Amino acid sequence: MNHLQYETSPYLLQHAHNPVDWFAWKEEALEKAKREDKPILVSIGYSTCHWCHVMERESFEDAEIAAFMNEHFVNIKIDREERPDLDQIYMEACQAITGGGGWPLNCFLTPDGRPFLAGTYYPPMPRGNRPSWMQLLMHVSRVFKEQREKVYDQADRLTKLVRNSSSTFFSDEMILEGPNGRLFHPALMATLFEKVDGYADKLSGGFGGAPKFPSTMALDFLLRYHQLTKEELALEHLHFSLEKMIRGGIYDQLGGGFARYATDQNWLIPHFEKMLYDNALIVGLLADTLRFDKRDLYQEAIVETLAFVQREMTHSSGGFYSALDADSEGVEGKFYVWSFAEVQAALGAQANLFCAFYDITPEGNWEHANILWRPMEIKSFAAKYGISVEKLHEQLAENRAKLLSIRAKRIRPGLDHKILLSWNALMCTAYVKAYHATLDPAYEKAAWDNIYFIEQYFRKGADRSDYYHVGVFKGEEWKPQYDAYLEDYSHLIAAMLQVYTLDFDTQWIRKAADLCDYVIEQFSDENEDLFYFTSSQQQDIPIRRVDVTDNALPSGNSMMLHNLMDLGLLLDQQSYQDRAQRMTTKMLKGIERYPSSFANWATASLGLAYPRKEIAVVGKNAKARASQLQHAGIYHCVIMASEQEQSEYPLLADKPVDKLAQIYICQNFTCERPVDTLEQALLSWTAL
Repeated sequence: MNHLQYETSPYLLQHAHNPVDWFAWKEEALEKAKREDKPILVSIGYSTCHWCHVMERESFEDAEIAAFMNEHFVNIKIDREERPDLDQIYMEACQAITGGGGWPLNCFLTPDGRPFLAGTYYPPMPRGNRPSWMQLLMHVSRVFKEQREKVYDQADRLTKLVRNSSSTFFSDEMILEGPNGRLFHPALMATLFEKVDGYADKLSGGFGGAPKFPSTMALDFLLRYHQLTKEELALEHLHFSLEKMIRGGIYDQLGGGFARYATDQNWLIPHFEKMLYDNALIVGLLADTLRFDKRDLYQEAIVETLAFVQREMTHSSGGFYSALDADSEGVEGKFYVWSFAEVQAALGAQANLFCAFYDITPEGNWEHANILWRPMEIKSFAAKYGISVEKLHEQLAENRAKLLSIRAKRIRPGLDHKILLSWNALMCTAYVKAYHATLDPAYEKAAWDNIYFIEQYFRKGADRSDYYHVGVFKGEEWKPQYDAYLEDYSHLIAAMLQVYTLDFDTQWIRKAADLCDYVIEQFSDENEDLFYFTSSQQQDIPIRRVDVTDNALPSGNSMMLHNLMDLGLLLDQQSYQDRAQRMTTKMLKGIERYPSSFANWATASLGLAYPRKEIAVVGKNAKARASQLQHAGIYHCVIMASEQEQSEYPLLADKPVDKLAQIYICQNFTCERPVDTLEQALLSWTAL
């Protein structure tokens, strides 16, 4: 066994029995490379990565290949979810060299950790223009020994490129102001919308072609833009995309939950792995949309997806696991697909209608098997087959339950039982939003369970502001490791601000503000007014990067922008608001040119073009009244509620608490005359 036997990551443990002498990214391996003057081979992946499994079987389990790797390299395995800081650095290098990226990511480093060559999957034998893995190893080993100067020159250039890569998107120091001296204004927002809409797939929903990702942040921008401008095209594409995804194969029609992406343009064929963060982001978007526009389809998807999360992704202590594998029994998708004969045998006389609805045929719709999806909208299908919508719903639900019980007996995909702070905070936020949309108390409880789990298991000490990034349970013992990154703190701050809206206990605002100050102290790149991905305390990386693009997850910087804007309003803290203004100014070039890649930034910038409202609910029964307001669908605002005097919070100060709750609608801390009823508040909020 190699050194990975001592690790906790499921991905690293998958490789613990390889004949390759793998190390984790620890001081022992880095010192060995320097001492022996050997190049470092870093191989990065994650436990649910299909092609990572393929390359392991083909190459890393091969004794001859492993012997060569052990002789000529110091071999390091990295779980990209445990060490996103390293993954970002070496993925950036790979993209600079090859023009693309992905996992497994294989990167060759100098003994001091600087990249000089990188690629993704390599086959065991030459294929097309791609060399075999062994050919590449031999080439790199020879070049490192015989052309060391060229290797180090390449490493110098790549390191500089990676360090400065984000600056491509930074605005120049001199920026022309827009109307009325404002950089962010409605005309700019209209331009951003037009660009986002230009990427929209009007035939299949979402954005672009295959592979098709959910792009929740771009869809969220469309929702917010419509709410502020009443632009119908934005709302139409949002609804069209959500419906296509929910009816598609990317959505698990039996068990709920969304796969990471679809391999085709029409959402039919998923890449079957399920990631916690995808489902958190989609549930949050569905909940925000449902509060604004009540649709049964969205409520059903929320209920089914959170049932999946509770059933398959939740630890008994309240934490959420990371992912489910795409493969079972070594075959991608085997757990999820069905043959026509299986469904006929399971459902009997009701099978034909079920098969027609979910496109299950003897030939299959994917590799001679069937992925369940809904090609027809349910009302149209019911009309075509002469059955009431209610009866069809009932019959389909009964049949889905039968198939789900049969599926539960199959060999399951692997579970990545890592618990990540950032992804847990995202799911905590999703549960809060789902509660406000549905008022289901189970969702409120799940949010509370998770935030207390985070405070108990991730915080390094009761009197400290620093947290761990990841942990696993080994039996009953909790094993955390690695310092939290910017993405962890930024999502945790956002989750705390969301949790505040459940009970309006201001301790959550204070905690969020304390963490915000800690991030400013430990992560700031003062030259750019942005934040590094890693804290000033972390010393084991070759490059300290500023990450700004919104990819599968919102960037830590764009999340901090939202947090600073929220806390700036809640606390009337001008330093936070000034920092947010400087951040958006610095990123104006990137937002304006590539709004789809900076969608979370673009959504935040709506708050500068259209200043947000502040809502205070003060007096007896204030918290219940504030909860009603949130369920009613208020947006583009911050809300505070109190049944006691809270003079330290400007929005709550100097408002009487000795009468039934009154609702104050304010802007720039100037409030309209308070109103007593929910209906009056909604009218006043809309008019202001």
